[in-house]
Amino acid sequence: MGFRLPGMFTAKQGQEARKVPKGYLAVYVGETQKKRFVVPISYLKSPSFKNLLSQAEEEFGFDHPMGGLTIPCTEEAFIDVTRSLNTL
Repeated sequence: MGFRLPGMFTAKQGQEARKVPKGYLAVYVGETQKKRFVVPISYLKSPSFKNLLSQAEEEFGFDHPMGGLTIPCTEEAFIDVTRSLNTL
C-alpha cells in the first residue's frame, strides 16, 4: 500500500531529521536562522525555484555552511514560491 506525501514539509527533529524520502531533497531556508524543508525534486524544473537556486549560488557558491543546500531568502518568500508550485 502506498502513501502520498504533501508537496513540501518541514523536517522532523532528532533522529528522523536526516532521512529524506526518495524523490525529495532537503534545503535550508532563512536569512539568519535556518529552517530545514524537504521538497520534491520536481521543483528543480520550475523557473521560480531555479531563481532561488541562482541566489544560493551567488551567495554561497558550492560552500554551503549548513552542509546542505542553503537558500538565502526569507522563510515567507520560500513558502510563497513553493505554495505556487503546489497549485500547478
